[in-house]
Amino acid sequence: MTMKMIYTWALLTVALMAMPLMTATSAKAQQAAGSGVGDLTPGDSLAALSGAPAPSMDQATELSKAVADSAYIREDYAAAVELYEALLIQGEAAEVYYNLGNSYYKLDDVAHAILNYERALLLQPGNADIRANLEIARAKTVDRETPIPEVFFIAWGRSLVNTLGVDAWARLAIVCFILCLGGFALFFVSSRVRLKKLGFTCGVVLLLVVVVAHLAGAQQKRSLTQRNDAIVVTPSVTVRSTPSEAGTSLFILHEGRKVAIKDNTMREWKEIKLEDGKVGWIPTACIEVI
Repeated sequence: MTMKMIYTWALLTVALMAMPLMTATSAKAQQAAGSGVGDLTPGDSLAALSGAPAPSMDQATELSKAVADSAYIREDYAAAVELYEALLIQGEAAEVYYNLGNSYYKLDDVAHAILNYERALLLQPGNADIRANLEIARAKTVDRETPIPEVFFIAWGRSLVNTLGVDAWARLAIVCFILCLGGFALFFVSSRVRLKKLGFTCGVVLLLVVVVAHLAGAQQKRSLTQRNDAIVVTPSVTVRSTPSEAGTSLFILHEGRKVAIKDNTMREWKEIKLEDGKVGWIPTACIEVI
């Protein structure tokens, strides 16, 4: 009886841990299927549907995206940028950010291409196409990032967390939790020793998966809600020792450089930090938050 009480309390604890993940789906975490421009013909437009009934909101969004994709295929990248930006006002989507980044890249605006690839990667951290295009865009920047080597298990853990987005981790936690309940139920009700061992083993393993999914999903959710990284979007900016043009010049950053915002309390200036530990102040207008 004591063991049953312990298992019951353990399951209740995990259920409480999983609750934030079950409600983690938000407008910022909505992900679109696929990662490229859709198969559209240059003639696709809203005008062709002028005689059709008024579309629903979802249909209107799809139609607007079709027009943006069509502009991209016609190599009208400036129009595609405007249309994708308008779509993002309705809500974030990894596919739209990805296509917007591609459009900016075609316009040789590397900084905004990197910015939108980074935003797409927040929503779909495991998307290989987004990562590949981000690396291609980074190769065209002046500054080169020098990441500090991490201990192997920290790097492995970061890679594990980035394999799925917050919604996918939430779904995994819910499914594994339900299966975990089934495993422990088998352990309690079965009279056969082999089935009891199987139920207990599966229950414990699934319980560990639920905990890992919860922690990974929570980390992904923090990345979405606490956006402390930014991209330099001006050709160059001088980093100063104080939040003033009169401050001592420390070093210069160029467009496309990723920085971490250390102090966000001031409106006109932000204190930033690089991966190598360098810190300084730059005008807010020179960066855009990812």
